[in-house]
Amino acid sequence: MIRYTLNCENGHGFDAWFSGSADFDKQAAAGLVSCAVCGSNAVEKAIMAPAVSGTKAQGTVGTDDGAPDAAAADTDAPAPVAAAPSMSEPVREALRTLRKHVEANADYVGRDFPEEARKIHYGESDARGIYGEAGRAETEELKDEGIEVHPLPVLPEDRN
Repeated sequence: MIRYTLNCENGHGFDAWFSGSADFDKQAAAGLVSCAVCGSNAVEKAIMAPAVSGTKAQGTVGTDDGAPDAAAADTDAPAPVAAAPSMSEPVREALRTLRKHVEANADYVGRDFPEEARKIHYGESDARGIYGEAGRAETEELKDEGIEVHPLPVLPEDRN
């Protein structure tokens, strides 16, 4: 993953993560990249200097925030996503309502979600609604086993 510093036509600056330059170009051309402040889709990459620092002891390359680069990162870690700022308020409210319903009526099991979902599916644990965290590969494995899972909506205000 690459963190780009972006600027919109109104001069707002913000950061966003992409799998690469081509991914940014594709999303920007489709109008999927918008300013986190004003919602403008006229967004371009700011001039950036690469921040690469070697660490001989660990054998990894770091980014400017001290985190390992994408090649060294856990590729199965849950990736945060957010709804586009241009989303209509009725849609946002429906997503908020859905999330609140799940949180009020299901048990939070955290990173144990894949294991607990399997226990429920195979009758080893009482049937009930659960929610938690799972990486992309874990989610695909659950679906391959016939276990129905759905991502909870993450709204921009969840990341503030």
